[in-house]
Formats: sequence, C-alpha cells, structure tokens
Amino acid sequence: MKKLLLLFLILLVTSSCKDNEPTNEPTAEESINADTLAIYFINDQHGQLDNFAKIKHIVDSERANNQHVLLVCAGDMFSGNPIVDQYEQKGLPMIDVMNKAGFDVSVLGNHEFDYGPENLKNRMNQAEFAWVCANVDMQESGVPQPPAFVTMDVGDLKVTFLGLVETFGKPGAVIPATHPWRVEKMKFTRHTEVLDNFRNLKSEEEADLLIALTHLGTSIDTELAENYPIFDAIIGGHSHQYVDMDVDGIPIVQASSYLQWLGRLQFIISDDKVISESVSFTNLDDYGQVDAALKSTIDSYNNTPQFDEVVGYSNSYLDRTELGCFYTTALKEYMDVDASFQNSGGIRSEIDQGDITALEIYNMDPFNNGSVVFTLTALEVKQFFMQTGAGLHVSGLEFERNGQDLTVYDEAGNAYADDDLVTIGINDYIPAVHDTYFPLEKAEIKNYTTAEAIIGYLQTINSTVDEEGCNQYFSY
Repeated sequence: MKKLLLLFLILLVTSSCKDNEPTNEPTAEESINADTLAIYFINDQHGQLDNFAKIKHIVDSERANNQHVLLVCAGDMFSGNPIVDQYEQKGLPMIDVMNKAGFDVSVLGNHEFDYGPENLKNRMNQAEFAWVCANVDMQESGVPQPPAFVTMDVGDLKVTFLGLVETFGKPGAVIPATHPWRVEKMKFTRHTEVLDNFRNLKSEEEADLLIALTHLGTSIDTELAENYPIFDAIIGGHSHQYVDMDVDGIPIVQASSYLQWLGRLQFIISDDKVISESVSFTNLDDYGQVDAALKSTIDSYNNTPQFDEVVGYSNSYLDRTELGCFYTTALKEYMDVDASFQNSGGIRSEIDQGDITALEIYNMDPFNNGSVVFTLTALEVKQFFMQTGAGLHVSGLEFERNGQDLTVYDEAGNAYADDDLVTIGINDYIPAVHDTYFPLEKAEIKNYTTAEAIIGYLQTINSTVDEEGCNQYFSY
C-alpha cells in the first residue's frame, strides 16, 4: 500500500512539472488554433545592395502562404558601399531598396549617424518602415524622434519590437561608435538605464511577443537575456557574428554581416503562448532566385562608371596593415605635413594587386571623414600615445620607448625636442574622439574628405603603391 501511494505521488509530481514546462511540439489540440509567425532578419549590411532581390523573393514567397511574416533589420544599414555612401542623397539607395523589399522595422545602428543629422532626417522620412530606439533623444538635431518600441498587428497576432543602440563610441562619453561631431545635438542613454521602464511592456501592449531589436553586440545581448527575462527573443547586430544561441530560454540571433545571410526566427503560438520556436539561416550567396523588379532597381544603382575610373596601381595585394602604410603615406604627402595617423577601424577593405579604382578607395575609406591638419609639439604627440594607449598606423614619425618615456623621431632618424612642432594630417574622426589632445580650435579643416585626398595623391603625386610587408602600426 505504501509503495502504491509513493508511486502515485511520483506520478503526480512528474505530471505537474511537465504541465508547466514548454514543449517543443504542439499538441493536437494546440495545433488546431496555432499560428506560425516567421520573422526574417538581417543586420550590418553596410550599404550592400545586391542580395536584397533574393531576400524579397524569399520573403514574398512565404507571405503568399502565411499571413504572419515580418522582415526586420538590426541596424548599420549605411557605410561600406560607395554606391550608397557617395550617392548624391547619401544613403537613399539603401532606403529605396529596403522599402521595395518590404521591410517592417529597423533599429538605429551606430553607422546610421555617419552621414550627419540632415541626411539621417531625410532618410528616416523617406523610409516606409518603422524605426525604433529607446535610448536616444534627438533633441534639437532636427532628426525625427523614433519611438522606443512599435507594436505591429501581424494577421491576428500582435508583436512588439523594442529598439536599443550601443553607446560606447567614445571614452568618457555616452554616444554610439560614429563621428562624435555628427551626434553633438543628440542625447544617448546607456541601455541599462532605460530597460526597467519596459518590464511590463508586453502586457501593457497586450502583445503575443516582445522582441528586443538591438544594435548592442552579442556579449551585451547575452547580458540582456540574463538580466531582463522579459523578451521572447533578441535579434541583434553590431558584432558582425553568425549567432544562434539560447540563454535562459531566450533565443539570441544575429545574421553575420554584409548581407551574406538571411535569418529566420519562427514561433508557433497557440492560445496566447509560445509553444515552440526555431531558427534557420539562408546563405544568400548560394540562393539562386531573385525578384526581377528589385534586381533591376539595384542594377540601375550599381551602374556608376565614375567609380570604375582607374586612379593608381598596386604592385601587390594589400591587407589592412599594409594599407595603413599606404593610407597614412598618401595623406602625409598630399596634405604636405610631417606625419599622418590612421585608426585601423577606418580601413574597411583590402586592395587587390593591379589597377586601383576609385571604387576600391571608397570601399577602403567609406565614412566620408573630413581631412584636417593639427600642429602639435612633439611632447603633445608623446602624451597622446602614452596617455590614451591608442594604437594607430603612422607615417612620418618613428617611436622608441625608453623606460616610461617615449622618444619621437622624424623620417630621417632625427629626434624631436619636446617643444619642436609637428604637423599632422589626419581624418577628423580621430581628433573628434580624442578632443582633449586635438582641440577643435587647433584644427585646420580642409575642404576634401580623406578618400578624396588619397585619390588626389594617386593621381598627382605617386600612382604606384608598393607597400608589401609594411607595418607601421604603433601603440605605446
């Protein structure tokens, strides 16, 4: 009798636990009333257009058979393709193509701010999809204020997207990783300082799903899942990773970068609860079908003979370290200064051996950064490297560590005295980030971008690049 009673209790406890746990497959009763929601997602396309015609074909094919389909972007749609970045209305080809592809919502990424507030205002107004971002206040910038979240009716489902952008772009400041001068009139808040406001958002919106659409990076998305278990999923960007993980029952996904992959996050929902979810990815480079009308639009944007102009020649394939030598040498010579610095993150692609086209230069240096000259003392140069720990590609100067000190030499090997003056040609992003060492009042601002300076160097000073094996990267 005691054994029977014990067996009964065990079965009772086991049955109760199973009733409270999610199942991977819906029961027959649940399946009758179940809805399948598909959320297609991309992130960090950085101006790449070509595969959008494939995305439209994939998404439209499913929409023809399923009323519960969304297409979303996790940020950084701009900066990386001259076809988009150098267009007369900067960024417009991307917005036009995303409109035609049928996007529903995008979070602001850090590179959405690269073109400056006026361009961002125009692109946001031209978008036919929603924007979300909970931790930006556009203030007096003129840029439309995006809502923190948007709730969409998708068939008979309601889906809420909450947007968040990273804010770690400058030491000692709370701004995204963009040109600081271009976000001066905006106020950003750390994502951790706003999330408590949305703990009850799902119930307040009476949503079937609450999705975090983030441009924070995978490590922060993971912390988000651990510390804010309010989300049904986190669709992320910024770290350019292929991500398919589960943290405390919350799917975290990311579709790499540059529009190679299209992600698909599927939920099966029955009686107001998620009964299963799954993730899949399509390698767009291997997908063979396209939407013909959108491909025609993209082809028209890609027809840009001005970018095919040959502006120089490289004796070898140049990786990004070798391009650091080329980049800084070109600026130093074209701007007629003693030295030049360049941040590694500002060199965005390699250059093949052979003819160098204008397109390759703009691909290498896509951010439309201006050119500036600063005149500093050798002591100020030393303090910059010693106190910031910055690692930069350098031309025109050499450095030698002496214990806790640093000696600065010119190209001929002559040591600078601390009060000797050094002229430095540089992109305007570096001094904007390190404005303590490069005060704006000392800037001699040129009327050309760094990419235009490099093209000018190839066309007027030295058309042949020979930097094989060169490494002039320095960090104290």
